[in-house]
Amino acid sequence: MTALPEDRPPLISEDDRDTAVRRLQEAYADGHISHEDLDERLHQVLTVKTHSELVSALASLPEENAGITSTIAAAGGRIQRRGVWRVPRSLKVESAFGRVHLDLSRAVIEHSVVDIELQLGTGRAKITVPRDAIVDVESLRTGWKDSLYKTRRRSLPGGPRIRISGTMGFGRLKIRHARR
Repeated sequence: MTALPEDRPPLISEDDRDTAVRRLQEAYADGHISHEDLDERLHQVLTVKTHSELVSALASLPEENAGITSTIAAAGGRIQRRGVWRVPRSLKVESAFGRVHLDLSRAVIEHSVVDIELQLGTGRAKITVPRDAIVDVESLRTGWKDSLYKTRRRSLPGGPRIRISGTMGFGRLKIRHARR
């Protein structure tokens, strides 16, 4: 049986590959890996095709800012993260009156589980997750409107688990999977 195009794992971009090469170079410069290990992992990073293969090439590297929760906060206005950006293990987003848009579809996600805590007053939030991500919104409390999220019928193996928690006042959360 031939796999349909939608059943294939998403391919990594050149930006993802460049970020992985930079991370390996930093680990070598800091003395965390040997020269031979650097050569082997660089070869892996430069030849892999999927996100899960890229993550395995970076396995056992020390985490950047391990144990730290990153916080994005604004009283009003727009909070937006998109394109290639490094997603921390734990991300807290606080906004009293603004809109929030987090696009994780091209982001570098190096953790198998990512916790996103939303503390939002009014305004809406939109989160785009990778195509192969598994999303858990059971710990999210909404005050006015329910979140909009339809669980994928078929999960692709190897994707990150995105756990969304926190509270939302008078806004709505919309979560969708990336198309590619």
